[in-house]
Amino acid sequence: MNRRKLLGLGGAAAVSAATVHHGRPRPTRAWLHTWVSMPQLTEPGNLPPAPFTADGVVLADTTLRQTVQTSIAGSSVRLRFSNAFGGAVLPITGVTVALPLGGRAGVSAIEPGSARPVTFSGRTSVSVPVGAQVVSDPVDLDLPALTNLTVTAYLATGQASTAITSHPGSRTTSHLLRGDHRGDDDLPGATPVDHWYFLSGVEVRTTGTATVILGDSLTDGRGSTTNGNDRWPDVLKARLRDVAVLNQAAGGNRVLQDGLGPNVLARLDRDVLALGGADRLIVFEGVNDIGTGAAAEDLIAAYDQIVTRAHARSFEVYGATITPFGGNTGYDDPEGVREGIRRTVNDWIRRSRRFDAVLDFDAAVRDPAAPRNLLPAYDTGDHLHLNPAGYRAIAAAVPDRLFRP
Repeated sequence: MNRRKLLGLGGAAAVSAATVHHGRPRPTRAWLHTWVSMPQLTEPGNLPPAPFTADGVVLADTTLRQTVQTSIAGSSVRLRFSNAFGGAVLPITGVTVALPLGGRAGVSAIEPGSARPVTFSGRTSVSVPVGAQVVSDPVDLDLPALTNLTVTAYLATGQASTAITSHPGSRTTSHLLRGDHRGDDDLPGATPVDHWYFLSGVEVRTTGTATVILGDSLTDGRGSTTNGNDRWPDVLKARLRDVAVLNQAAGGNRVLQDGLGPNVLARLDRDVLALGGADRLIVFEGVNDIGTGAAAEDLIAAYDQIVTRAHARSFEVYGATITPFGGNTGYDDPEGVREGIRRTVNDWIRRSRRFDAVLDFDAAVRDPAAPRNLLPAYDTGDHLHLNPAGYRAIAAAVPDRLFRP
């Protein structure tokens, strides 16, 4: 599909990549996602706490205030709310957007006077059918890159089911408070929860493009700083100001089988191919498959399917090698069988030439003295997940040249 060349080896990271040329001009100003979260069915332990979940109803007479961080800059804003996994209609009484106080993530206060009402087809309220999503009307608001945005929703009757749509691994604090406070400057006494509910996308009008990342907890940011926005996609998007970096990852997610959220082969259309303006895909997922007994040939066949389907939609597809898990009590095995599978899969990612570029995350974070292990300076201590320094090393292994037109 593309000409390929070997990129230079830098630091701990070895990166091979395509010479990318899309053969088409940059798009004119259009709607493009600047932030996303992968929708998934909320586990019982991640539901809003009492009294916000009671008698089979969630968030009745409740204000929900959430903050998200943009990627690419743009003018005008649209919001997307998802009821993909809801067991009942999602009735949203009203929504506002605002700027958080001091521009900070995870705070309950907004800049005084910054709240603006959001409408849906001209109406202040909307009911989202089971399995559906809604897109708001545009809100006149210029958003720079890497701006924290506050979205406040009020649900009068709540959702009449404990099957609700959320993204539990937000690594960002949201706030719940009884009553309608969508325009209030602060929510004193609110209950903090480190989850996102219902909100699945923020779009802006811009001239850029988008890169989507399929991943698991290593991309969702386990080990990163709550309200710190220091996952590796966050570090990457800080470099790529004219490219939206969209994180469609969830902890526990798998390529072949459902885990936490649908498997990658099932969610590829919804989470990647349906995103307007996206033209690149990074696939960094598979450690949970290996850790739960998947065979190398099955995982390789799944990658091949992902590439085939994404290429059919004119995506460039970049494959990332699977990082080490030596010493992890859940995934490592004394016989080294799973380590052998990891190496087989990584060898195929590096050498098969199926991907338009290879991002060698394994080389970026492994211990040179013990290659089946993470470098201790990057290890959270569970020998699987990375700390912020490790996530910076991952981001550094992604070359800017891949994102040039």
